[in-house]
Amino acid sequence: MDDLPDDIRFLMLLHNIGAISPERSLSVEEISRWTSTKHERVREKLLELTGKRYISVFFSGDQEKYYVTVDGIRKVLSTYS
Repeated sequence: MDDLPDDIRFLMLLHNIGAISPERSLSVEEISRWTSTKHERVREKLLELTGKRYISVFFSGDQEKYYVTVDGIRKVLSTYS
């Protein structure tokens, strides 16, 4: 896993903590806590992964929450083969 790009390792973390649907989506603050990563870095990674369609945004009231898309799940699973 150490040879994987940083963004893919981050994607795998989100997948492994269960942020895989709108109902299980997490805020930047929650992701920051789960991954022990600063908010700014979480935002950078989310923006990068959203651009690749591996992450999607879900709006819960006025709060943005993020989850791994089907494409993101496929990408994570492809790292195991």
